[in-house]
Amino acid sequence: MSLTVGEAAERVGLTTYTLRWYEQEGLVAPVGRDSAGRRRYTESDVNWLFLLTRLRRTGMPVRDMRRYAELARQGDRTLGARRALFEAHRGRVLARMAELAEDLKVLDYKIDAYRRAEEELS
Repeated sequence: MSLTVGEAAERVGLTTYTLRWYEQEGLVAPVGRDSAGRRRYTESDVNWLFLLTRLRRTGMPVRDMRRYAELARQGDRTLGARRALFEAHRGRVLARMAELAEDLKVLDYKIDAYRRAEEELS
C-alpha cells in the first residue's frame, strides 16, 4: 500500500500542511518518493502518524514528540527512555483528566441551576 500526502493526511486526520510541518520538525522520518518525486506513505508511516496525532491530541509538547521520534529512530536500546517519556506524559494526561472532571462538575452544577430556575419561572 502506498498513499499520497493528501491520502495519508486524511487517514490520520491532519492537513497536508501539518503533515509536511511534522516532517520539517523531524517528527516523521523521510518517506519514500515515487518516480515523479512525490511523497508516498506506507502503512508503517501512517501508523507512526496516527501515534503522533494521539500524542499531540493528549497535549504532548512538540519537543517531547521530537525527543520520542529521535529515541525511536535509535532502536531498542532506547526502550527504557521511551517508556519513561510516555509514563511522564501519562501522568500529565491523568492530571488534566482530573482537572477536566472538576470543570465538568461546575458545568453540570450551572446547567442544573439554570434548569431549576427556568422551571421556577414557568
